[in-house]
Amino acid sequence: MKLQNKRILCLVHEAFEDLEFWYPYYRLVEEGASLTVAGETRGALYHGKYGIPAIADIAYKDARPEDYDALLVPGGWAPDKIRRFSEVKDLVRSLNKRGAVLGHICHAGWVFITAGILKGRKVTSTPAIRDDMENAGAIWVDEPVVVDGNLVSSRRPPDLPHYVKALIELLGKT
Repeated sequence: MKLQNKRILCLVHEAFEDLEFWYPYYRLVEEGASLTVAGETRGALYHGKYGIPAIADIAYKDARPEDYDALLVPGGWAPDKIRRFSEVKDLVRSLNKRGAVLGHICHAGWVFITAGILKGRKVTSTPAIRDDMENAGAIWVDEPVVVDGNLVSSRRPPDLPHYVKALIELLGKT
């Protein structure tokens, strides 16, 4: 188990992309990581775009950056909601400053844009938010996965094998 003792925080809200949450979630658990799901409200049930629910173990406001080695944000429409919380922006900034692994896929780049951590960073995302990424100062490329320091980004569900492999490799080095 490559990731035994690694603690990963996953952010959810309504209409997250099911595959972009559950595929990494189970693969990381298989590698021995401990995952915590955070939502707006502790204990709330959040539904993916295709109806698969996830329960928040904790509220965003209760997530302490020092407790986690990584942060994952799935895409879908949830990132547009998640990025509105000041405690999420603070969490992202703190984790980034610590060098924790930060993973985002598809529309999840919105959360990192709003946290203001992408200037000068090489990233990818769904092409739909390319302009948003570039306007935030990111260097956008059309590749299945991009690793820039502690930041791992990916485009969409067909790229999940590349994305999760990169996450596991990077987390295994930390």
